[in-house]
Amino acid sequence: MENPFRYSFNEKRYHTYNYYLKTRYGCKVSKVILDAGFTCPNRDGTKAYGGCIFCSARGSGDSNSYSSDDLLVQYRKNKEIMDGKWPNGLYIPYFQAYTNTYGPLEKIEGMLEPFMKMDEVAEIAIATRCDCLPDETISYLNGLTKIKPIWLEIGLQSSSDKTGEAINRQYSFEDFKDALYRLEKTDIDVCVHVMNGLPQETIEDMLDTIKDISHLPFEGIKIHMLHIIRDTAMAKMHEEKPFNLITREQYIELVVRQLELLRPEVVVERLTGDPLKEDLIEPEWVLNKTTILNDIDKLMRKLDTWQGKSYE
Repeated sequence: MENPFRYSFNEKRYHTYNYYLKTRYGCKVSKVILDAGFTCPNRDGTKAYGGCIFCSARGSGDSNSYSSDDLLVQYRKNKEIMDGKWPNGLYIPYFQAYTNTYGPLEKIEGMLEPFMKMDEVAEIAIATRCDCLPDETISYLNGLTKIKPIWLEIGLQSSSDKTGEAINRQYSFEDFKDALYRLEKTDIDVCVHVMNGLPQETIEDMLDTIKDISHLPFEGIKIHMLHIIRDTAMAKMHEEKPFNLITREQYIELVVRQLELLRPEVVVERLTGDPLKEDLIEPEWVLNKTTILNDIDKLMRKLDTWQGKSYE
């Protein structure tokens, strides 16, 4: 069966990150994870304490073994790992831990400017929150796009404010949309993070999140399954009053339906998460990343469907 999806050079029926990078740069491009020493407004008491209930004490930077090192030392050490797998490629410094635009502009400038001068750096990726993007910061980042592409990775998880309150997100869907509309006026690219399987949410709620965002101005998306990590507020909640997590089969079917609702131009950076095995409580099936992706591909071929097929 011929693949009807145009943003693909293999059998994938969604706009993979690999397709985006290879068609733009013509070579292997690897993300190098970094911890720039920021915090978060709902950790330091500005909005709340403890962070989002699913987030670890390291602010999603758990896979960075060198987070206590100087930023450029982190970059070199993590880059060496990538070099061993894919020599002669390009790199994307990925400021992953916590909220990397939450702080004085001078700190953000000091974080980014050494990497803007590196020929081996293709792009910059910055994890942040929609409520930590003042106009001054946006203007500075937009200026950097004249040198290299800048991606902001903004956590949404769900378009439901009821869910947002339950996970201690501390911003509304309106706040999120406001940030996207302000960023639309710039050359900054945006990747939205969505999480399936949050407590109290139904399959329809998770589909509604994709419907709610599909017409908004953003260029990329990461879709994750909720996984419960040790020593988080969610782990304690689950221990005291266990809630049902969606099954592997439900997740695969859900992601296919979500992809059908998504604009075909949107780059799909992830369809799974990467928890550390030693920190994971459940579900264990999220550790089998390759087989999950393979089964998403199989179901899309079986149903003869593709990203954007149901997009209106």
